[in-house]
This record gives sequence, C-alpha cells and structure tokens, in this order.
Amino acid sequence: MLRRLSIQNYAIIDDLEIDFSDTLTAITGETGAGKSIIVGALGLILGDRADTGVLINKGKKCIVEGTFSADNKIGVKEFLHRNELDPEEELVLRREIGTNGKSRAFINDTPVNLVQLQELSSLLVDLHQQFDALEVGEIGFQREVLDALAGNGIQVESYKKIFRQWQHLQAACEALKVQKRQFEKEADYNLFQFKELEDAGFKENELETIDAEMKMLSNAEGIKNALNKVYFELQESETPVVQQLKSFLNQLQAYASYHTDLPALIQRVQSAQIELQDIADDVDRICSKINYSPEKVEQLNERLSLGFTLQKKHGVQSTNELREIQKQLQNKLQAVLNLDESIQQKEKENQKLLEEATKLSSIISAKRHQQAKPLEDKVNKLLAQVGMPNAKLKVDIKPSTLSSSGCDVIEFLFDANLPAGQAGKSGQFLPVRKVASGGELSRLMLCIKSLVAQIVDLPTLIFDEIDSGISGEAARQVGIILKDLAAKRQILCITHQPQIAGKAHTHLFVYKETLKDTVKTNIRRLSLEERITTIAKMLSGEKPTAAALANAKEMVAN
Repeated sequence: MLRRLSIQNYAIIDDLEIDFSDTLTAITGETGAGKSIIVGALGLILGDRADTGVLINKGKKCIVEGTFSADNKIGVKEFLHRNELDPEEELVLRREIGTNGKSRAFINDTPVNLVQLQELSSLLVDLHQQFDALEVGEIGFQREVLDALAGNGIQVESYKKIFRQWQHLQAACEALKVQKRQFEKEADYNLFQFKELEDAGFKENELETIDAEMKMLSNAEGIKNALNKVYFELQESETPVVQQLKSFLNQLQAYASYHTDLPALIQRVQSAQIELQDIADDVDRICSKINYSPEKVEQLNERLSLGFTLQKKHGVQSTNELREIQKQLQNKLQAVLNLDESIQQKEKENQKLLEEATKLSSIISAKRHQQAKPLEDKVNKLLAQVGMPNAKLKVDIKPSTLSSSGCDVIEFLFDANLPAGQAGKSGQFLPVRKVASGGELSRLMLCIKSLVAQIVDLPTLIFDEIDSGISGEAARQVGIILKDLAAKRQILCITHQPQIAGKAHTHLFVYKETLKDTVKTNIRRLSLEERITTIAKMLSGEKPTAAALANAKEMVAN
C-alpha cells in the first residue's frame, strides 16, 4: 500500500509530502485547490507520460517519489526477482523530469524503464479517474471483470499461450502451403532449367579453362614457330648456344688451377649451360604438344558458346556461379518433395493445439456462464444501494469462433429505468456504452470494482471523484461501499461529497496558500474538530449552520 508521497516542483506544488493511512482516506478541498494535481503527480510514478509543462520552476527538476509496502505480495516478489531488483521491506518508486524534458524512473534507486515502472505499479495501485468510468462500456474490460470473478486467471493465461502457439503454427502451415503452390507453379520451369544445366555438366572453372585454351590454340602457329626458333638456336644451329657454353667451359677448366677466380666463374658457366639445356628440353616438350586441331577448336567453341549462353540466361559471369544455380534448382525441386511431409506434420501439431485450445476455452466459458448470474445479482443489489433501484445489469454471453479471449463474446447490457416486475422482459437492455450516463457509469464502475477488489489482490485503490453526479443517500451508500472495501485494503478517495468524507478513517484537506506572491498547493491531515467543520462547510457553505455542524458530527461519529 502507499505509505508516503513526496512531490517537488510539480505544477503549483513546490514541496509537498503526504503520509497515508492503510484504510479509507478522503481527500477534499475547494475546486482548483490542487486535488487533481496530486493525482497527476501520483500518475507519474505509476508510469504516465511526462511533460515539462508541469515544471513550475524551470531551473530545477521535478521529483515525485512514492513509498509502498508490498506486504510480501507474491506478484511483486516475482517482478523484483525477474528484473534483478533487490527485495526490500519498502518499495520506493521515483520519477524525475529534468529541465531538458528527459524523464527517468527508479525503483529503490535502481534506474528502470517506463514499462518496468508501469508493470510494478499495476501490482500495487489501481487508479480510477472520472474518465476511467468509460472502461465499463468496453468489451475487453467487461470480459476481464467476468474472468476475475470466475477465477479464470490461470486458465485464461494458459489459453492465450496455446492460442498464440496455434496462430503461429497455423500461419507457418499456411506459409508452407503458399510456398508449395509457388514451387508447383514454377516446378516445370525449374526442372527444365535444372536438366539444362545438368546435361551441360560443367566442371569447376571449366569455361575459364576452355577460354584460356582457345586463346592458346588461336595463336598456336606463332607460339610453335617461336619455340622452334628458340630450340634451334639452343640446340641445332651451326653454333648452338648450349654447345658454345660447353666449349667455353672446357677452355676455362684448363686454367682453373692457375687463377683463384676461375673455379667460381667455371661454376657459373656450368650452371648456365645446365639451365639452358633444361630450357631447350622444355621448349621441345611444349612445342611437341602444340597441335592445332580444327575439330578440337570447333568442339571447344561449341562448349564455350553453350556456357556463355547459359551465363547470359542466368545473369552470371562464371562457371561456378552456374554450378551454384544448378544446386539451388536441385534444392527447390527437392523441397517440393519435402513440403508435403512438413505440411502434414504441422497440420497434425496444429490440430492438437486447436483441440487443446477448444477444450480450455470451453472450461473458461462454462465458468463465465456460471458467474454471470451471480455478477448480475450482486451488481444490481449494489446499484439499488447507490440510488439506482430501477437500474439493472445483464451479462450477455454469446458463442463465437475461437479468438485470443476464448470462444465467447461478452457484453454488459444495461437498463437504468426498468419498471418493477419487468426484469425478465426482453428488449429492455442495451449495451452499457450506448445507454448509461456519466453518473450512472461512475456508480456502475464502483459497484463492479468493489466486487472485483474482493477477488483481485490489489493493495491500494484510488478513486478520483468516483462520486461524480450523485449526492444525498446515493453518496452515503457509495461511502459505505468504500468503507467496506477499506476493511481489507487501502482506499484513497478524492471527493466533493460530505457523506463520503464522513465515512473516512483519515481526512486530508487540500488548499492553496500564497507565499511571497506565489500561489502554492498544500495538504494537511484534519483533526476530529477540523473534519466536522470541513464536512459542515461541504454541507451548507463557507459559514456552516448549527444544523450542518450537527449533521457533520453525526456523519463522522457513524
């Protein structure tokens, strides 16, 4: 529950600290005193969007800090563990808005993102404001209410998980079917292309090798002539170079012992003679292998032409790219054969998930139907208590195809002026969102929340002017409902109704004061006498009458 709220530099609040009791706290004050500003500041630590417009002093940041006790709440412990936050006896949620407009959030002084702050605060506080009453007309909210009262929480989460898996598997199965249809559509053409490449049977880098060989054959005559000339000069001329070197070697060797430099020179000449002899042999060998063949040239030309044609067709530049395309086509053709098996497997899994989802949705639906009548009876009883004796709520549940919420379409129907004795007459009820006024929505929301609060373990409920549009006995009954709720949880209620303020255990008064020509919002806890005076003023005006004071005293005493 909320123990303390500290607000600095927010709107017309300079520095404010509020301590809260753990039962029913009424917050009152003149219109414009700043009650809603306090709720707005509280909204920041609950994860609302930040706005630099709230900074009254542009030179310093705005800080809102709330201290909560979690009372060993399991959901809070799980959140802290999951987000690697240290568990403490008290939780401190803080929000800071810098002068540059940037917002930061903290849990126990550890920086967190806004989503984490929202998730934790949703486990601690339910903040109901005037416009929130519109939620009661929303289908999603109505379904959540019925599920909460029916105790469907675990089953609904399990169902949603299975339904999401079913949806994903169904989408995957459909994608495979689309892929199969596309493959089948292209199968004949893919097979033709594959056979074309398979028949060509190109080896790795074959076209590049052929291209090089063709260039050689095109110049075969010139190459052979050049090689023959080289070989002739080295070995077969009148004075072959190799023989001349051999002669030089013999002449030098005769004098090798007479000069110290000659052995080294002889060695070099000998090496040159051996190397030229090897060159001559290689020239002869290469020359003997160069044989121009028109038939071979024609054969290579045909192969090269086929390769270039296929390269152009597939938009590639090399033999290996053609081979890769052939491999891809082969994979596609093989995939067609494998797709049927994959589709059958996924359809089998899909059917199993569908059966699980259908079975679980039926269990959820049965519990919803079981809870519908008790919900109607309890809400209608509370509606009479809050001054709407002729108003009736009806829970309409219709079957539907499976959706993320189950197999039901749930809608709350409402009739605010149902004549006595006609509760069963058809055609009297219309959707809440179409027929209920603002005041009726507020009271209906209070009735529903008071029932849900008995089921949902939420430590703090905050109502911002839930009493809009009511007064007198209806307001007194709303006060009774809030007081009953406060027996098990903390209730904070911003109200203009003396009947509700009179039921509170603690009364906080919001007021404006002028300090150094600046208007500031402040708040203080009222003593018993101050409460009586304040409630009397709420009953009869700024100068309360004796009757109003007596009435206020009776309200507080009761």
